[in-house]
Amino acid sequence: MSDLTAPKGTFDTLPPASAQFRAVRDTLTAPLRRAGYGYVETPVFEDTAVFARGVGESTDVVSKEMYTFTDRGGRSLTLRPELTAGLMRAFIEHRLYSGALPVKLWTVGSAFRYERPQAGRYRHFTQVDCEALGVDDPALDAEVVALAVQGFRDLGLADFELLLTSLGDSTCRPQYRELLVDFLAKLDLDEETRRRAEINPLRVLDDKRPEVQAQLDDAPLMVDHLSDSTKAHYDAVREYLTDLGVTWTEAPKLVRGLDYYTKTTFEFVHSGLGAQSAIGGGGRYDGLSAALGGPDVSGIGYAVGVDRTLLAVQAEGLDVVADAGVQAFVVPLGAEAKKLAVRLVGQLRQAGVSADTVYGDRGLKGAMKAADRSGATHAVVVGDRDLADGVAQLRDLRTGEQSAVPLAELFERVRATVGA
Repeated sequence: MSDLTAPKGTFDTLPPASAQFRAVRDTLTAPLRRAGYGYVETPVFEDTAVFARGVGESTDVVSKEMYTFTDRGGRSLTLRPELTAGLMRAFIEHRLYSGALPVKLWTVGSAFRYERPQAGRYRHFTQVDCEALGVDDPALDAEVVALAVQGFRDLGLADFELLLTSLGDSTCRPQYRELLVDFLAKLDLDEETRRRAEINPLRVLDDKRPEVQAQLDDAPLMVDHLSDSTKAHYDAVREYLTDLGVTWTEAPKLVRGLDYYTKTTFEFVHSGLGAQSAIGGGGRYDGLSAALGGPDVSGIGYAVGVDRTLLAVQAEGLDVVADAGVQAFVVPLGAEAKKLAVRLVGQLRQAGVSADTVYGDRGLKGAMKAADRSGATHAVVVGDRDLADGVAQLRDLRTGEQSAVPLAELFERVRATVGA
């Protein structure tokens, strides 16, 4: 027995449970495909500066949680802790901004953060990521939010909540920042929190410790100090969301864990997940492109955790199933029947039917157990006596009904029956 195991805070997703994981992932991405968003693949690791400049030096993600290493060429590289910054780097590098705008993109993949492992929080996790880049339009904000909501609805989730706010922009946040800094200076905060307040005072509002939250009841809120233009933007976003049938809860103290958010900011939480209730979130990030050395263009997007969403699906007891695995299972009894089984399975697969057969020396009982485990709806059982009679037995595994089918008609009968 090997002593090698998956690293702490990671996990393997294995059959049959992996079918549900895949179903959740594919359901979350389906609204993006229907909306015309284009699929992107970016590297799992990037130049460390992509995240240090993009995500923000003051965040826990950058200061405490990144997997950073020096490669053999002396370059500092980091496993991506989130997907947006790398996607924006690709947007800039390949000058996608020079074409038609907005550029609508989506991706799905692993991200990595060195966190304390607990239920719903891992060091390796999978995110579905959606981005709409290059246009500052409140209708686009509403579209992006609604696409995430649609994914949750398509899964059948009912106990999730959309938290929504505006974090202002460069026209109003500096003055608000001064108000907040003055307010925080009067509080009883530890040294680390004071240092955080100096770098990004908004992050203190997101502090989950009761002793800190108790002091923030009278804190000034960004939504009360929006400029006329950002307030009009936020009002329009909410009007469009109403038109799209999306409901939300105002969350004036909402601060996402990444520094690049401006204006529309949102988070999805689920009541069945306990402390780690967030299943996704995002917002507008009008300064991210410029921070990474690109043009000063706007963007909005979100990331949804596939692992967290799967936990939400399980918490609600939903039966989310991926597309059918094996549809037909061929059970050969004898060497000549094995040749027929291999040939029939190959023909069925080429015709688009999911099919499998038993391998190794197994009797009828063991082979039928394999057929049941495969999830197939029908089994083809054929032995030497059947071959002599020129037939095979087609069995409905759901009802137990069985009928003899002439070998010359077997392929077409199985294809028609399974596809019915």
